[in-house]
Amino acid sequence: MRILVVGGSGLIGAHAVDVLRERGHAVTTVARTAHPGVDHVLDLEFASVDDLRPLLAGLDGVVYAARTDEQRPLRKPIYPVFRQDIVEPVIRLFTAARHEGLTRGVIMGSYYTYFDRLHPQWRLATRHTYIRCRAEQAQEGRAAAGPDLPVAVLELPFVFGRAGDRLPNWAGPLDRWARSRTPLVVPAGGTAAASARSVAEIAVDALEQARGADIPVADENLTWSDMMARIAEAVGRRRRVGRLPAGAARVSLRFAGMLQALGRKESGINLTHLADLLLAELFIEPATGRSLDPALRETFADSATTAEHDRVPPSA
Repeated sequence: MRILVVGGSGLIGAHAVDVLRERGHAVTTVARTAHPGVDHVLDLEFASVDDLRPLLAGLDGVVYAARTDEQRPLRKPIYPVFRQDIVEPVIRLFTAARHEGLTRGVIMGSYYTYFDRLHPQWRLATRHTYIRCRAEQAQEGRAAAGPDLPVAVLELPFVFGRAGDRLPNWAGPLDRWARSRTPLVVPAGGTAAASARSVAEIAVDALEQARGADIPVADENLTWSDMMARIAEAVGRRRRVGRLPAGAARVSLRFAGMLQALGRKESGINLTHLADLLLAELFIEPATGRSLDPALRETFADSATTAEHDRVPPSA
């Protein structure tokens, strides 16, 4: 196959490129900034269908692996900004792919859409702009692709790993916390997690099979306590992880949400309702059962390379 990987210099995109080439497929890459291994520099937020068609001409498939920072606070209303970043580039990309006769595609999405389907009573898409836009991304991207271009949506949790100097954008804060003398205190609940390599392999499987399904991805399901204990062990500071009372988590996050609201700002994952997510067991079954230990060691092997990633840790 001949595949275009959008976001090919990022953590997941770079692993997808590696797996595709290992399996004998031809790959070209596009990213918004120049980086070793990037064939075309183009910001899809501003690229038109006509800009995209020449990149897709003669190809069989496309992988959309661009990253979005859902915890970046923005001035209200935030929906138009998130839609422009998350939804509209995918519509244009798969419209162009349909015009060029591509036969398969993959979108790297979020496991929040999986839980939105599984637990409609949580009202995730109503409460969180990021989740709303992820759901629209999948639905409208597929509509743009049409019936002859099946598009798989990988619903991704916390993804661990490294690709050159690329790390998860939450790695820096957790690395420094694990290495510090600050107590490790986390709430109940937990999350599914996967390695970037595992995500890439599942994505390439979907391309090879021309699947058009929603594919929730997990290698392991971890409580927050388990996850922080393993991060601490990975950085060489094995220690006890304490429990943050649920009430304290709710009060602190609601207060942070109130401060954002006073500044007429909001995050893609609404801080007022974030405690409901943190205290839930966001687990995916079945998990692959592949160990996360190698990816954990890659992610937290060298704190110096994670220093620039100082952001509020999102989930997916």
